[in-house]
Amino acid sequence: MELGMFFHFGINTFCDQEWGKGQDSPQLFNPTEFNAREWVRTAKHAGFAYVILTAKHHDGFCLWPTKTTDYSVKSSPWKNGQGDVVREVADACEQEGIRFGVYLSPWDLHEPCYPDKEAYDNFYTEQLTELLTQYGPLVEVWFDGAGSHGREYDWRRIIGLVKQYQPDAMVFNMGIPTIRWVGNEDGVAPYPCWNTAESAKLSMYTNDMATWLPETPKWVPAECDVPIRTNRWFWHPNDEHTLRTLDNLIDIYYRSVGHGCNLLLNLAPNDRGRLDDIDVNRLNEFMNEIKRRFSNPIASTSGEGDAILLTFETAIEVNHVVLMEAITEGERVRSYVLEAEQEGQWIELVQGSAIDHKKIDKFETICTKQIRLRVTTSVDTAVIRNFEAYYC
Repeated sequence: MELGMFFHFGINTFCDQEWGKGQDSPQLFNPTEFNAREWVRTAKHAGFAYVILTAKHHDGFCLWPTKTTDYSVKSSPWKNGQGDVVREVADACEQEGIRFGVYLSPWDLHEPCYPDKEAYDNFYTEQLTELLTQYGPLVEVWFDGAGSHGREYDWRRIIGLVKQYQPDAMVFNMGIPTIRWVGNEDGVAPYPCWNTAESAKLSMYTNDMATWLPETPKWVPAECDVPIRTNRWFWHPNDEHTLRTLDNLIDIYYRSVGHGCNLLLNLAPNDRGRLDDIDVNRLNEFMNEIKRRFSNPIASTSGEGDAILLTFETAIEVNHVVLMEAITEGERVRSYVLEAEQEGQWIELVQGSAIDHKKIDKFETICTKQIRLRVTTSVDTAVIRNFEAYYC
């Protein structure tokens, strides 16, 4: 999918804070111009494939009228307590043809029964069941590890509910995950970032590794999450100076999507329930530049084996190559070299290891009639589904 959009929205939005302690009054929640369709259209227009909403953050405030607690939108003045943020975002996704996922924090600083493991497991699975059964289909269920160091939840029961009600949903980094956290909130993947893994870091706030159940598949590709405002997941007033630069966002793209991973970019709706123009404009700048660079390849090909040629009609300037493996066949390439032909000689442009779903290679501009991909190490025959050259 390559691109997903995160929406962090909740009681924190109205309190100028990132992590509430579950003590803020529901009366503060009142997004008077709430417009879920605007959020989702923004994501779709920019070319994103899915969105994820923080249905409940660590403060325990629920964006849907759950039966489990009064600490939710039903106790707020918004729509006289009759509103449902999750419903409106889910409906907007259905209307716009974009996939919808939910974030449900296991850690809950408001709920009095949290210290009682059995009681809270019952509480949490009831909340999860509401989301799984009332707002689907869901593309992803996002289980944040923050605050849960040393805490054991009934993950078999939790994941069993996901499999029962949303069997096609991806599961993020807890229980029996199908995708893992990349290990930072900078939106960048290390290189190489193989799709096979035995474990992943639990959260930013501990060196603990997430405790995955033994039946977790070995194929757990990484998702790279990052806010468009540096270190700001929720909206804050007078905070425009934290907006990431265009160059920073492009670098993030190269080191997330360009390293074979998904980029999950957060835009935080404001206390009116709208997206700030400055964020939307930067998002569109960013995606327009990505489209400008990578929408029109000079040439493209595909093939199998240890050497694949990409030939141009005439000598032309090139400075980017995008490679894609057929990952339905697995990660076969272990190392490769890109070379350009000049006057009968092959000149090395770049060396790499993982290609996976996508690898973007950038190098000094060279004028050439052909570029060669030479696979130097592979597990079985390399299968390249796409080999494209660009001049950016």
